[in-house]
Amino acid sequence: MSKKDKSGAYRQGMTRRGVMATASFAAMSLAMPAVLRAQGQPVKIGVLHPVTGPLAYEGEQCRRGALLAIEEINAAGGIKSMGGAKIDAMLADAQSKPEVGAAEIDRLAEAGVVAVQGPYASGIALATTQAAAKHNLPHLVDVGVVDAIVTRGLPTTFRFAPGFGKVTSFALDALQKINSAAGNPAKTVVIVHEDGAFGSGMAKLLGAKLPELGLQVLQALSHPTPQRDFTNIALQIRQANPDLIIPSNYKNDFILMSRTLQQQRVKPKVAVYAMLGGAASNIGFAKQYPEAAEYIMDCNHWYNPTKPLSQAFAKKVAAKGWDLTYEVMLNYSCMRVLADALERAGAPDRAKINEALASSTYNDHIMPYGPTRFVKGQNEGAQPANTQILKSNVEVIYPQEFASAKAVFPIP
Repeated sequence: MSKKDKSGAYRQGMTRRGVMATASFAAMSLAMPAVLRAQGQPVKIGVLHPVTGPLAYEGEQCRRGALLAIEEINAAGGIKSMGGAKIDAMLADAQSKPEVGAAEIDRLAEAGVVAVQGPYASGIALATTQAAAKHNLPHLVDVGVVDAIVTRGLPTTFRFAPGFGKVTSFALDALQKINSAAGNPAKTVVIVHEDGAFGSGMAKLLGAKLPELGLQVLQALSHPTPQRDFTNIALQIRQANPDLIIPSNYKNDFILMSRTLQQQRVKPKVAVYAMLGGAASNIGFAKQYPEAAEYIMDCNHWYNPTKPLSQAFAKKVAAKGWDLTYEVMLNYSCMRVLADALERAGAPDRAKINEALASSTYNDHIMPYGPTRFVKGQNEGAQPANTQILKSNVEVIYPQEFASAKAVFPIP
């Protein structure tokens, strides 16, 4: 029943049906926010790499790996502890410049990202990790081998891959074993390195460590990134006539250096033994320039080719027509580690995600790693692998438990 009030308007009488309808509507209204929460709002993650400038290729490969992992995580139901929230990748370009990378961190933080992955290069990482700390923003570093990235005590910095110290120690141990097994043919070395934080840091470490193994450093030749002509460096290597050439530089420079050595008919007496060589562990280089690439050895980031999970990953990369490189591998792996941290954090909260990363034991890796364990920001479960390009393919030659081929040393 309805009746007019004093103003002449109608009002609903409080019948039993009206009370029930009102209560039902109120219950639905209260339930709606819970339903929306259960569905999960997207979780914003910054994906920051140098996709323009001299490091554009490497940056694009990094981005591909991160996005492939996100695609799989979202397809598998997203972050279940957050109601199936999907990861929303906020892409950023460091333009191969540290200061731009730092500015992008500020922009991403303001846009509401709860974590950042990247930024590939050591020089950029030194800047971006510092910027992320100001925002209490978890920063999962994919590559960046300069150890200062993790020795500054920044509580929001987590480096997934091994740094200079571990890579150098591993590489020299492997070199000593390989050289010894061949009768110690290698006694002299020429180092070729890019002159940034990465290459200069590696050269300094090698200059101190190689003599301890009985290897004499004849010369350390530096060059900028990018380097347009390696002719002069090739001539200096020819004059030094070393047993080993040890390069540490980025992909494009590594390819140009290798092709120049081939064209100038300059070759070491024993081997090219790269340490974090930009193209030495790169299927594209191996297939595109087989004569320049054949027999090059490298100690670098690489996946475990004996594991079914890794093999399935490699097939996905091939199906997309991408080069199989460590940049794709590491960023794919990092995003899986980050997704695990998000799952355990249970909320898009930076402090909780920092805590979850710090306590990570994630172990479902395509890399030849043990369980993830961040100690002062460094993943102690990470290790490199030794590879060699053989018949236009990148093969693991050390450690033995991951090996897919036997080392050819000295080269024929």
